[in-house]
Amino acid sequence: QESGDPQRTAFLLRRGWVLYSVTPLYRFSRGRLRDYARLLRACVAAERQKGLAVQVGVELDISVALSGLPELRGSERDADALLVQLSLRSQSSSKNAEDKIMWSGCLCCVCGDDLSENMPEDFTCLPLFLANGAETYTSIVGSWFQKTFDCNFRRLAISPLSLSWMVAMWAGCKVEKAASAVELVFSVPRLPQPLDISYAIHPEDAKALWDTVQKTPGEITQEEVDVFMDCLYSHFHRHFKIHLSATKLVKVSTAIAQAHCDGIVKILHSQYLSGVLMLLTELAISQIQ
Repeated sequence: QESGDPQRTAFLLRRGWVLYSVTPLYRFSRGRLRDYARLLRACVAAERQKGLAVQVGVELDISVALSGLPELRGSERDADALLVQLSLRSQSSSKNAEDKIMWSGCLCCVCGDDLSENMPEDFTCLPLFLANGAETYTSIVGSWFQKTFDCNFRRLAISPLSLSWMVAMWAGCKVEKAASAVELVFSVPRLPQPLDISYAIHPEDAKALWDTVQKTPGEITQEEVDVFMDCLYSHFHRHFKIHLSATKLVKVSTAIAQAHCDGIVKILHSQYLSGVLMLLTELAISQIQ
């Protein structure tokens, strides 16, 4: 799927995002973004000064910006995404000196019709939250949102089943430039010392395998994903006599995106940004429901 203005959404690409699921926001108003930014800034400053109260409006070295991102909507029912950025004010005397962004967070809903369909008017559905930056700031921002909009933030882990879907879907995508290898990382359980197995497949081979497995282009079934993974397992066992089915899939990497079971994602290809966010929105909604 094509995303909106690539310039507006470029910040999402090629950086690691920690995923959270978020319950609907109560009485969130698009018209009050400046007020929210001012209040959040005071909250961040108070936390940084170890609990000492900071008067709202006092000049601080951290600036907070909240802005809408309608480019990330996947359907008409989706609410506009919300970008939150914490920046360190430039100490330079030059007026043109730019503030340095130190933390970014994005609340979004891409094709989240299942959640927003029967939602009361006072609630805004933005179930997927992506955070990039120090965990301290993620905690402060998350706590502020929870208190202000009566919502709940929860880390979003990615199951081995979801990872297998991701690698199957992404391995079957067309990429114009020379693609990187499709890599799967497995964790071996019940060992005294941690042991991971990395399994790299040439992208053309992975796509060729998926094309033989997929029966209806544009549609994917659990059976097809299972067959795809079983073929990879069989090939690995034939060469190394190791049963990967006895291990746990913990990470997948493709030219489209990378995903780790801990809920850390890196999106690499702008053309498939909406598609990846749609899948992550689905995971976030399933955790809420």
